[in-house]
Amino acid sequence: MPDHPFRRIRSTVSALAACALAVTVVAAGATPAYAAADTERPTAPGPITVVAIDTTSVELTWAASTDNVGVVRYPVGAQFEDSGAQYSTDTNSIRITNLRPSRTYTFSVWALDAAGNSSVSNPTLRLTMPPGDDQPPSAPGQPVAYDVTAAVVRLRWAHSVENVALDRYEVFRVDAGGTLTRVREVYQYPPVNSAQISGLAPNTTYTFVVQARDEVGHLSPLSAPVTVTTLPPPPTCSVRSTVGQWPDGFVARLQVTNTGSTAIDGWTMRWRFYAGQQLRSLWGAEVVDRDSSYLRVRNVRYNAVIPPGGTVSLGLVATGTQLPEEITLNGGLCTVADE
Repeated sequence: MPDHPFRRIRSTVSALAACALAVTVVAAGATPAYAAADTERPTAPGPITVVAIDTTSVELTWAASTDNVGVVRYPVGAQFEDSGAQYSTDTNSIRITNLRPSRTYTFSVWALDAAGNSSVSNPTLRLTMPPGDDQPPSAPGQPVAYDVTAAVVRLRWAHSVENVALDRYEVFRVDAGGTLTRVREVYQYPPVNSAQISGLAPNTTYTFVVQARDEVGHLSPLSAPVTVTTLPPPPTCSVRSTVGQWPDGFVARLQVTNTGSTAIDGWTMRWRFYAGQQLRSLWGAEVVDRDSSYLRVRNVRYNAVIPPGGTVSLGLVATGTQLPEEITLNGGLCTVADE
């Protein structure tokens, strides 16, 4: 069959479209053939030198690398202790900002070519930024102890006043003779003014002070001390629960027995109590607080003391279907038996 002119035109158009598609693919980021075949590494950049520096920024430069095809960019690293950041430039210089005064950074630079080959034996520069702070922070406020248990003390204090930026708070235990033992560092940035001290001995008196440190390393005076006594070991206890239920709620009577060998003088109980529940009535105790998952109550005047083997009774009327469980007495988990 003779070749039709329209068929020849269509064939030509198809060939041109395929060629255009191939060009588009390469333009969209495919590795050029010469780059894919390139296995030679660029030479290492020259030594890093400082062009300009202030308390929070530095401009660096280095002798350019050479490559058989061409260097496309220079990654630059800035390392401080265990943290670091990486930057990139397509020239042999860079300005890095948002650094911290008086910190010592290690800067490094290497070269990459279009095929991804990286230079070796790359230079580094260890540089301490100029100081931007010549004043120590003020003393933190006197710590206040809260949520004290047999093994844990939580402390909070008023912030130190600092002219540039605080780096951390350090909490010290004051031992016999005034010796300071550091028990906690608060590293968050900016530092929070609270800390939890764990691993303490029950029924023991401790004294704590707090000190602030700024970014340069200046130390504040010590705070005024706080002295706190941890609680006795959590009591052992059992709870017998009697529950009557109806479609939208229940009434529960709890008999709490001290199964330990020492008297409990003042108690706080906590049990599971969801946010959607409403407490209609409570007797034999008074509410301390509640959150989305628990209700906490404490003794009333006439039932504060529970002797060994002794029992106190309390009860509640509430909506919902979540009955009292995960019951604790002064932080100790009670065994629960239902009737």
